[in-house]
Amino acid sequence: MATQKPKTVTLGLLQHACSGKPESNLKKTLAAVERAARDGAQIICTQELFRSQYFCQSEDHKNFALAERIPGPSTAAFQKLAKKHKVVIIASLFEKRAAGLYHNTAVIIDADGSLLGIYRKMHIPDDPLFYEKFYFTPGDTGFRAWQTKYAKIGVLICWDQWYPEAARLTAMQGAEILFYPTAIGWHPSEKKEFGVNQHGAWEIIQRSHAVANGCFVAAVNRVGLEQPIGGDGLEFWGQSFVAGTSGQIIAKASTGKEENLLVPVDVAKVDVTRTHWPFLRDRRIDAYGGLTQRLID
Repeated sequence: MATQKPKTVTLGLLQHACSGKPESNLKKTLAAVERAARDGAQIICTQELFRSQYFCQSEDHKNFALAERIPGPSTAAFQKLAKKHKVVIIASLFEKRAAGLYHNTAVIIDADGSLLGIYRKMHIPDDPLFYEKFYFTPGDTGFRAWQTKYAKIGVLICWDQWYPEAARLTAMQGAEILFYPTAIGWHPSEKKEFGVNQHGAWEIIQRSHAVANGCFVAAVNRVGLEQPIGGDGLEFWGQSFVAGTSGQIIAKASTGKEENLLVPVDVAKVDVTRTHWPFLRDRRIDAYGGLTQRLID
């Protein structure tokens, strides 16, 4: 098998619990970025909507006050750290685009502090305690990849994880690493019966994106039990992980511990994998027109 000179890049996945105080959460996340950068991380990714507890457990107009402009104060704070430490940062924010128009958005900041662009979450769920359609307009940026100082990356967000089309369209633009900022967990009352299968499905689908596209996948999840509206709340299952180009788990964080997961990856393996497993070559693009339909009868 042909080989290429290794090109090692260290990923930093920030896994932690969130309080009900946005400024404290921002301060905590910025401190985690600092630690990850000092420890050698070069591309650092936050978990989804890290500035607050997962407010989508209810439909409450008061929660729109959590949103912010992009660029704005949080974006500027991350840009400052990116420039200071020469790191790439992916930060997940609740974006107020205009009055009555809100998005679940990730900002992509290069190692010189420049804002490369944004990705707005395309797939918006609506399930018990995940009432995101109340808050978020579906994204209109399309699926994108950005050439950063260290690697070409794609960014998708949480519910996007379940869609192979999203991963494929991002990888087709040359993304070597797919990042998925995430907020997912168990309904405590369902955990005993469904918990193992729910988590297993979440991990398997993302590992499959790595296999099908010959790229790395990094999923970043939060931890902790959050009960902002009372009741059982949601128990976030953590277990942030990085999968290699054959879908293998390279590293995984714990179920409940706050930690920065630092993972070196050899980006040169993307070219090698795609050459020896040429799924992109053998795609029958002439036969896939049905994918643009809702259902084929």
